[in-house]
Order: sequence, then C-alpha cells, then structure tokens
Amino acid sequence: MADEPAAPPGRPEKVALVTGSLAEPRLTKIAGDITDATLHPVVVNVGVKVAALMTAEIVERRLKLPEGTDRVLMPGRFRGDLDRLERFFGVPFARGPDEMADLPDYFGQKRRAADLSQHDVTIFAEIVDATVLDTEALIARALFLKGEGADVIDLGCLPDTPFPHLEEAIAALHEQGLKVSVDSFDLNELTRATSAGADYLLSLNENTLDVAREGPAIPILVPATQGDLSSLCRAVDACLASGQRFYADPILDPIHYGYTASVVRYAELRRRYPDIPILMGIGNVTELTDADTTGINAILMGMISELHIQAVLAVQVSPHCRTAVREFDRARREYYAARQAGALPQGFGGGLMALRDRKPYAASPEEIARLAGEVRDRNFRIDVTEAGIHIYNREGHHVAAEPFALFPHLGVEADGAHAFYLGVETARAEIAYKLGKRYAQDEGLKWGAAGEIAGSPEAAHRLTFKEAGTTLQAKASTKADAKASAAPKARETP
Repeated sequence: MADEPAAPPGRPEKVALVTGSLAEPRLTKIAGDITDATLHPVVVNVGVKVAALMTAEIVERRLKLPEGTDRVLMPGRFRGDLDRLERFFGVPFARGPDEMADLPDYFGQKRRAADLSQHDVTIFAEIVDATVLDTEALIARALFLKGEGADVIDLGCLPDTPFPHLEEAIAALHEQGLKVSVDSFDLNELTRATSAGADYLLSLNENTLDVAREGPAIPILVPATQGDLSSLCRAVDACLASGQRFYADPILDPIHYGYTASVVRYAELRRRYPDIPILMGIGNVTELTDADTTGINAILMGMISELHIQAVLAVQVSPHCRTAVREFDRARREYYAARQAGALPQGFGGGLMALRDRKPYAASPEEIARLAGEVRDRNFRIDVTEAGIHIYNREGHHVAAEPFALFPHLGVEADGAHAFYLGVETARAEIAYKLGKRYAQDEGLKWGAAGEIAGSPEAAHRLTFKEAGTTLQAKASTKADAKASAAPKARETP
C-alpha cells in the first residue's frame, strides 16, 4: 500500500468514505460528527445498495472521487484489491472498520495506535504434572505453552513421586530452545535440576539458599514460613550481598485465606526494595476462584504493572483457566503500552474484553427500523440492538429476545439449508444480545484473548454462506454489478 500523504498545510485531510445507498444517510451523519480541523470526511455513494460487495473492477467504473481527495476509505468488508485501486486512482486506499459506528474510534486510534509488540514481564508457565509425563509429552505441552506466550517452562514436581527423567526432560526442552525452571520442595530434585542446567529453581528460602550455589540456575525466593515477609527479606539481602541473581516471591494467597494481606506484602516488598526482580504466582487466585480468568488477570496485571513486577507464574489446570497464559501474554502487552502512554488500560486492543463490549450495538432500534423500511428484496438481514434481535426483509421486520419467537415469521420451513443458516445466525445474535456483545451477520463473535483461534473467525465458524450473504440464492451467472446492487448483506459499512 502507498504511504498516506499528509494533507497540504492549511487544510484538513480530505477522506472519501465510499458507501452505497442503504448506508448513505447514517454515514453522512457520522461523517458530520467526526469532522474537525484535521479531518474532512466526504461521503461518496457509488450507486449500488451495498458497496462492501463490489469488486475492484466495479469501483474503477463507478467511483468518482471529489477533487482534492487525500485518501479513500472502503467498507471494512470490502474484499477488492486495494493495491489495484491505488494504482488506478493515484491516491491511498484502505479498509475501514467493519461497522460504521466504529468510525470515530477508527480515526482516533490512527493517531494513538498502540504497539503491542513490547512488554516487560516474563511468563513462567507450569506443567504441574511433569513427573508423570514422558519426555515426548513434556515437549508437546511445553511447545503449546510457548505458543500461548510462555517464556519459561516450569516443570512441576509432585510430592513422593519420582522424577527419574528430570535431567532428560531439561535437556530435551533446551534442545527446543526453551528456558526451563523446576518447581519442587525436594532439595535433591532441585540440586539435580541445577546440575542438569535448569535456568531457574522454584522455590528456595533463607534456609535452603545454598542449593543455588551448586549450579547456574537462578533461584525464586519465598518466605521460609508462609506470610513471613521478614524471612523473604533476609533471603533477598543474602543474594544481594553475594551477587546471586534471583526473583523474590512473597506468595499470592487464595481469597479468604490471606489474599488481601498477601497483596499488601507485594507492595511492601517493592517499597523496601525499589529495584529487585519480583515474581508473582497467580494460580492461587485464578485456579481457586469461580470467575472468568480474563477479569482476574486484568486486575492482577494492574498490580503487576504498577509495582513493576517482572515475572508471573501461571498454571492452566482447571478447565476454566485453560487460556490463562494467553490472556496474561495479551495483558502484559496492553498494560505496558498503556503505562508507557501514561494512560488508563483502555483503547489498547481490548484483548481481555471477552464477554462484553464497550459498544455492543452498531445501530439503534430506530436506525434499524428505518433501514428495514427501505429494503426492497427478500434477503434477510439480522441485527442486534438494545431492543433485541432484529430480522427483516421486504416482507416484514420482526424483533424478539430469542430465535424461537422469530422462526414462525420467516417462512423457511421448506428450505432446510436456509433455515439452518438463519438458526445459526439468530442463535449467535441471541448470545450477543444477552451478553452485550457486538454482532455482525456472517461473522463469528469476538471473544478477545480467551477465544483466539487459528485462522480467521469466519473460517473457524465454517461460515460457508459468507460469500452469498443472507440469501443462499446467488447464482454463478449473476453479474457482479447486479449482485452489488441487489444482494445486500446484513448492513453496510464504509
């Protein structure tokens, strides 16, 4: 893509917002709202109902750019060749957000785009049952955790359970380019681990610190007695005096078993030692609390970011914690970017916004009613507003809180494929309505870091009807112009 040129001095940037007839009235209103001294958006109707369905060839034939256009914004769902259009028109082309309601944020974020490539927190991911897994299984689990964002693989040893292949496991993980820590209460296992080249040892205290001198592993220091901050500080002082590298962990306790006091200990440790590396193990809270881990991790990451804690130890034992490492990887990046910007952790990607969205509705009930009144074909559109699930075509506009109330109005009893498609879409819309999430027809719901999947959401949700829109009636012989003019999708976006 061509670089976006700056608007000539003395005038705002002129951006052409390409749209079709159905979306033009609403887009014109939004364009007026976002106009300011630096931005002059101009709505350009290309003469079709839905600009998102056009091809690059149609755009070349139909689009007439206003004089002085600095760049062109196509609908977010437009799939034409932007490079081709840039060459043809001689100005930069880009895709906007999927929903026109997000245009104000789109233009604002262009000026404060967050770089999520950086962070300052190391993630230790524990394999809690490492002793009972063979080396091949350990490698597979470790590589999975690395893919989720882990920097160090922690081998969790079980009490009274031999780990005869400990050395072999450490060597195998190192061959995969992974850093390894070993977590054990057995001093013999820790001695074996550091002799085998482990990178870190969990956990040593003031009474067992001598193990750290037997090899290169960096110790994670803990209190000799639970909650004894003075004991931890003595271990810290010993390492500082000897030059031994370390992390200090006051231990985060479960809720109702000392949680608040343990939070205070982290703050006090940082007050006493402003510059030492600290680690926080989050499993006692994430694993032992019946709550979604995205919210818990957001709060814990807030404390970690404010106290400049350098490492976390995460576990994924309980099924409800199965994305804890991935969530923390996203959290450490978003919070780092926010802290560097001196900002609240808002508007930096929303990776921990899994169940709800700040702006769940792309349109109001009144706007949907107006749009429904303009539809002149039988193709079903589906939307969600605070009033419920909307489904409409030229034959009617129906609103309900759940799909079963809508089905009798659709007239698709004899069309199994269409009924199945509408059932999938209205069920997805119901989930969005009940949770307060953004819904877009023919697209999977967005679940933040908790629901990230390989490939696109569309592919993962097997949305085979995406190309044909909502009608299932597109024919191979239909001309592109006719399709763009007469087969609109759920809604149009600039």
